[in-house]
Amino acid sequence: MGIREKLNSRFAPLQGGLFLNVTKADVGEGTGNFQKAGGDVMAWADPFYPDPSIPESVKEAMRQALESGIPAHYTMPIGMLELRQALAEHITETTGLPIDPSRNVIVTPGSDSGLLYAMMPFLEAGDAVLVPDPSYPSNFLDPALLGAVPVPVPLREENNYQPEIEEFRKRLTPKTKMVLITHPNNPTTTVFRRQAMEELCRFIVENDLILVSDQAFQDHIFDDIEFVHPATLPGMWERTLTVCSISKGIGLSGFRIGYIYANDVIMDTLYGGAVNVLGAPCTLSSIGAIAALKDRQHLADVYTRLERRRRQAYDILHDVPGVTMKMSESGILSWLNVSRLGTDEEVCTRLQEEARILVNQGSPYGSQGKGHIRIVTACFASDEEAARRFTRIRDVLLKMAAEKGLV
Repeated sequence: MGIREKLNSRFAPLQGGLFLNVTKADVGEGTGNFQKAGGDVMAWADPFYPDPSIPESVKEAMRQALESGIPAHYTMPIGMLELRQALAEHITETTGLPIDPSRNVIVTPGSDSGLLYAMMPFLEAGDAVLVPDPSYPSNFLDPALLGAVPVPVPLREENNYQPEIEEFRKRLTPKTKMVLITHPNNPTTTVFRRQAMEELCRFIVENDLILVSDQAFQDHIFDDIEFVHPATLPGMWERTLTVCSISKGIGLSGFRIGYIYANDVIMDTLYGGAVNVLGAPCTLSSIGAIAALKDRQHLADVYTRLERRRRQAYDILHDVPGVTMKMSESGILSWLNVSRLGTDEEVCTRLQEEARILVNQGSPYGSQGKGHIRIVTACFASDEEAARRFTRIRDVLLKMAAEKGLV
């Protein structure tokens, strides 16, 4: 028996690109090799990548910390108290929830690990997890890695990807234990409206389910759309784990600082397993994150830049024949329906080969993502540099439209 045959059934399907070609931008060496060959990456959800984005306030705090020698040492496995205090203040300010930094918040090495850790205490073999489709690929993979069964719940493009409670009810079984959402949604950028969120949360309470809400993109909501935090709705605080990040909103993806907030009954278990599963967060990054959270002007400046960028992307790309695109409602992404031009794999391959730009295929985001592409429109610090890339994308899409007789 070969070593691969000894892998458990949860991990055996994973491929890292060493033996088979893997097209996902965050797996293996493919993206790094593409960059070395002169290609541009607009597939990593990393604001202003690959350009400098650390504010001076954060640099100064980290310089002082390095001089002190403190970053050579561990912080607490649940996160530095000063960081949890800053996060608690931020959460209370945005949600109105009375957050205790020593009972309701844990720091994680990025929101990806936080997302998996939020599910680990609850899911057992055979449990079912309702996952909106399309949504973040980890929402489908993570439950499977824990032995559970992800159950896609379709979101319809014609309904602006809003949750439809009847679709959730149709998929409810005695094995259903959890609902897992990304809110605002990745990849569609959609903000779930109050009515849809209230209906979903009533469904969760009535059926005694757990909600894990990945809110990595919550910091920048456009067009005055109301953002409803599900943990604040009736009956939800005791059954909601909210996973957040400083990567998207503050633009510090490389710091690898995420966090979870929840009630203290849940948090007691998360605290108990932190050292075994998460380890201690990076001390230097934690010190930088504290400074970033206190720099309110930086957060406001990032909002202004991202709001401008999403309009720029829309202006350049939305009118390509055969392409359907809405202006982004949140965050750093744009989501394009290119199904009239070809499959999402075909379109991404053409963009990679002819525009020398890597974007995301829609298929990994669920069956409803087929025929779509995701572009990280926040890449590059300069609007002019970003516009040049958008124009290169537009030129290839126009060429494909002409080949289909759409021009």
